[in-house]
Amino acid sequence: MEILTMIGQLVLALSILVGLHEFGHFAFAKLFKIRVDKFYIFFDFLFPMPSVLNFALLKKKIGETEYGIGWFPLGGYVQIHGMIDETQDASTLAGPPQPDEFRGKPAWQRLLVMLGGIIMNVILGIVIFTVMTAHYGETYLPASAVRYGVLPNGLARQVGFQTGDKVVKINGRPFTEFDDIYKPDVLLGDNTYFTVERNGQLADVKLPANFLDLSGKQTEDSVLLRPRETFAVERVTPGGNAAKAGLKVGDVIKTVAGRPVQFFDELQGTLLANKGKTVPIDVERAGQPTTLNVAVDADGHIGFERKSTLTFGTRHYSLAEALPVGTKKAFSIVWVQARAFGKIFTGKASAKNLGGPVEIAQQFGGIWDWQHFWSLAGILSMVLAFMNLLPVPALDGGHVVFLLYEMIMRRKPSDAFLEGAQRVGTVLILALMAYVIVIKQVMKLF
Repeated sequence: MEILTMIGQLVLALSILVGLHEFGHFAFAKLFKIRVDKFYIFFDFLFPMPSVLNFALLKKKIGETEYGIGWFPLGGYVQIHGMIDETQDASTLAGPPQPDEFRGKPAWQRLLVMLGGIIMNVILGIVIFTVMTAHYGETYLPASAVRYGVLPNGLARQVGFQTGDKVVKINGRPFTEFDDIYKPDVLLGDNTYFTVERNGQLADVKLPANFLDLSGKQTEDSVLLRPRETFAVERVTPGGNAAKAGLKVGDVIKTVAGRPVQFFDELQGTLLANKGKTVPIDVERAGQPTTLNVAVDADGHIGFERKSTLTFGTRHYSLAEALPVGTKKAFSIVWVQARAFGKIFTGKASAKNLGGPVEIAQQFGGIWDWQHFWSLAGILSMVLAFMNLLPVPALDGGHVVFLLYEMIMRRKPSDAFLEGAQRVGTVLILALMAYVIVIKQVMKLF
């Protein structure tokens, strides 16, 4: 069921993002009176071969345009009359340009048609982040609330962090919110370092140049640093081992098997060390000590949910106030993508960090959470805008480059050249798709 939920969220998100992207092209084409022969969410053929397995799950012709949903769920398209793309080549454009053809319009109009999809994805990303900011506000953790230091994951320990380190500065500057640690310019910076207080002394922990590669190999907890915190019992699982032993909401666990457990990570480690055993647990209940005997299951669990002792803050915004905040969030994603691609192209990071549909579906998770769904949809919308703007033939960015060349040089590239560039770009895209969808997944198996 979890897998179906992941797939369902992925398909819904792609339908929204691809549909609006293609609508952007469609809307500008209609605005400039260019004929649009097809408008499809997903491909009705085996991309990039428009004559292979050519069928639609649903289609209807309205006026001059056929609207449909294709069977191949890795994109979508509008077939714009008189344009060389994945559905048409130069051989279909014999004869002089017609008034309702793409090639018969001024370069600036064709440029807006090609940018239409990117514009729609940017608008969607801004709208999502703005509405979510206005509705949910922004929850933040003040740096001062992290009283007991941090709990590093495996990668953080590898680069030099230790359990209990108190981060006091980032790149030599004090900070006010704990999430400042995760800002893109911090984690993707070239010379990032953290100053920590450890056993009463200050020490610097520097992120290595290949940090992005290292994070891509992380197989355990993906969060670099978590706040270390004390805890109390918030909910006891009905019928679980803790409930059978008499654990109650509000209890504070003091020791497990005679070992003190002030922090939640200490509790987890002690329970794992005693999995499959029945151990004494000392708790404080309404100020009084109580001892319980609890069976620890094979996974090191006893059956309760913890209550965080961290004090969070929330910033609330009106819709007007949320607009600049949402816009900044949206464009920060583009900036992260640009920095990440820059590291890949300069050899500071590996292409293994690229993710495909499997990784995206895993990000949605097996539980349908609308807040998480729309957050990820907003991220993907901005990523889609960025990817389509790359100057690769067959992508919108490739068309934009050729149109800018035409506007500057006052002459068009030949149809034969555009067709050849389209084929080269398609091969590059197919190679990338093969890598992230097939080869990368096979490599993971080994």
